[in-house]
Amino acid sequence: MTEWEGVPSPDVSNVLSEEKRQQVIALGRLGWSLRRIEKETGVRRETASGYLKAVGIVLRPQGRWGRRVTEPAHPAKPAIEATTDFGVDSEAAVATPESKPATELSPVAAPGRSPSASACEAHRDFIELSLSKGRNAKAIYQDLVDEYGFGSRYQSVKRFVRQLKGGSGQQACPVILTAPGEEAQADYGSGPMVRDPKSGHYRRTRLFVLTLGYSRKAVHLLTFESNTQTWAALHEQAFRRLGGATRTVVLDNLAEGVLKPDVYDPTLNPLYRDVLAHYGAVALPCRVRHPNRKGKVERGVGHAKNTPLKGLRFENLAEAQTYLDRWEQNWADTRIHGTTKRQVTAMFNEEKPTLVPLPLEPFRVYQFGERRVNLDGCVEVEAAYYSTPPGWIGRPVKVQWDGRTVRVLDPRTGQLLREHLRQQRGRHRIADDDRPARTPRSTEQLLVRCASLGHHAGALAEQTYHRDGVVSIRRIQGLLGLARTHGAAMTDDGCRVALEVGLPDNPYRFVRTWLERKPQLTLRQVDPIIRQLTLYRDFIDNATEENQHE
Repeated sequence: MTEWEGVPSPDVSNVLSEEKRQQVIALGRLGWSLRRIEKETGVRRETASGYLKAVGIVLRPQGRWGRRVTEPAHPAKPAIEATTDFGVDSEAAVATPESKPATELSPVAAPGRSPSASACEAHRDFIELSLSKGRNAKAIYQDLVDEYGFGSRYQSVKRFVRQLKGGSGQQACPVILTAPGEEAQADYGSGPMVRDPKSGHYRRTRLFVLTLGYSRKAVHLLTFESNTQTWAALHEQAFRRLGGATRTVVLDNLAEGVLKPDVYDPTLNPLYRDVLAHYGAVALPCRVRHPNRKGKVERGVGHAKNTPLKGLRFENLAEAQTYLDRWEQNWADTRIHGTTKRQVTAMFNEEKPTLVPLPLEPFRVYQFGERRVNLDGCVEVEAAYYSTPPGWIGRPVKVQWDGRTVRVLDPRTGQLLREHLRQQRGRHRIADDDRPARTPRSTEQLLVRCASLGHHAGALAEQTYHRDGVVSIRRIQGLLGLARTHGAAMTDDGCRVALEVGLPDNPYRFVRTWLERKPQLTLRQVDPIIRQLTLYRDFIDNATEENQHE
């Protein structure tokens, strides 16, 4: 005899199959709500209610979540006690009307946590204050352990926070498996507010995160600036902290790393490309608007932003970085990862031997740009001038420079054309191979024109050219310009003063400054179109004597 014999048929509009009917009845005996049964089986609540009432399953009254029900749902069947633990399936078996008489039914204890008050109740004020700052349950649990010696587990805090917030949902995400030492993912996120030493005001920092694909070991670094040099330096610092580099680095298409996005042939930033090549790695940019390819670092950025740093402010960048390093060591590295179900430190110890060894010397971060070669065969870098090989006048070249050297590169092949040591502002660096073997005809004509101004001007131009070479061409032209403005006699006298004090580093600037001070005329300063002063004196004396005789 089945349980349906002698039981009136439920007044339902849908007739379920035997398998679906048994599933609904089994879930009802576990104390599931009608809403949950509908979500799990797809059977409407009205239909499920009819079948449950027909077999005497007690339904939970509306508005009485988790409370026991003592009144039977059907007069012909004994009452069955049902308990729930806030949506968690009960593991205790519930007696059926056929297996146990009503007089022998005993209360079923609610499984799961203790019926006593939550251990978080004593810290309710602190938890509510932390929630108002936007901190999540994990961050609150860590703060409770560090500051208050909290002895209960994280799940206790998680349930308490869920009750305060009214519940939360979870979202599934794909998992990309990588071999040890094969891949790392890098990205930027927003960091905490830190007082800027320049302005004295709090300023939002940038959070750099590099996460290893196998072990999920992450390096967190904070910075104020965001440019190409900073992006490259952060990668180098992360590799140094890890003790090695991965063979590929997955990144977004930000300008610091990718100049032109293209899934098949992206144009990388040359500085970023070179720093990765120095450590034996290559860049692997994601597709545009496809951040799921680097979901591990995306999750790491969000976790660091919302857990240790949310709602906090620091007085300086070093203090913020120290706090972040301590959190990384005490919590991020010791946690059991939700996907791998293993400790991050243990997995990193397996992955570290597979990383690419670090080079002996660190990478020299440089700046780069494009310059056009001037008429004197030099390019200008930060107000200093550096020579190029013959034949490049008027053509563009690539230039890289740092605090020590300046490198001139072929724009098409990237071949090194010249490498110079850094020079002071306004000075020149000319390689011996770039100096002309003989004085050009145009330069000889220029020296002759300077000699026509006067003996001293010609001597100054000649000595300047022999000392500085082609660099002095413009300065000699400047002496001719001064003669047009101040006259040949005044300019020649200024050149005489320059020779008397010793050949200056910049003769043109010296003579120009001397002329701008408007020196007094002397008898030596005679222009060819002006007569001797004695002639004017004799003329005035003769004219005076004639007037006296008259």
